[in-house]
Amino acid sequence: MTAEANLAPAPTRICLGKVYLVGAGPGDPGLLTVKGKTLLECADVVIYDALVSPQILDLINPHAEKINAGKRRGRHSLVQEETTQLLIEKAQTQAVIVRLKGGDPFVFGRGGEEMEDLIQAGVPVEVVPGVTSGIAAPAYAGIPLTHRSHSSSVTFVTGHESAGKYRPEVNWAALAHGSETIVVYMGIHNLPYILSELQAAGLGAETPIALIRWGTRPDQEELIGTFSTIVAQMEAAEFSAPAIAVIGSVVNLHGLLSGSRPSELGVRRGL
Repeated sequence: MTAEANLAPAPTRICLGKVYLVGAGPGDPGLLTVKGKTLLECADVVIYDALVSPQILDLINPHAEKINAGKRRGRHSLVQEETTQLLIEKAQTQAVIVRLKGGDPFVFGRGGEEMEDLIQAGVPVEVVPGVTSGIAAPAYAGIPLTHRSHSSSVTFVTGHESAGKYRPEVNWAALAHGSETIVVYMGIHNLPYILSELQAAGLGAETPIALIRWGTRPDQEELIGTFSTIVAQMEAAEFSAPAIAVIGSVVNLHGLLSGSRPSELGVRRGL
């Protein structure tokens, strides 16, 4: 072997970047974590969801590649498999890839699925938690999820039940008796069915319920009613997703506590 051969450079290896699953929170940029903000400011690529607020998107490094992977009912920018494959591909050429999700990646955000797929593909990945809408939106509406006089338990549940779904069916009867406060994500479309199931399990027609749309944003909207009135209220107000529902006697505190809502929230209908 010649001296020249001994000095030949070693073959170049592909250096993978790292994917960060970042929770953007519910919308108010003040609720974004410091770590999340730092990653947005130094990201090479940001793949973001539909529910991420414009104010948070404005924090992204202006030189970063921005890709909308948002999913809304009936409208998909990218299907889940395409989004995951895109993350894997970007990790081959870029150092900091941010997968920006509304709320918290691990609370009805499919973050666990994406993390599994990335690990199986050999891509380094880290989750950065965010404030979930099921906690933040009621707080901004003056509804505490627990209260010593009203509730010592709270359950978070998806209301998005579709045909052929992979997830187990929600046991609404068990929830009706097992928790004093129920927070329903993605349940506006199926609300009549959800209420009928809860009433069949024993919750009364006068059970308080609050619907909160665009929680923590300047255009936050709220409807306060009962099982017997809320569907008609929704129709009259043309109230639609994205929104969460809060069920339980804690909703009755809205009238007293909502007066201390953050000053940046605008006027909302349906109060």
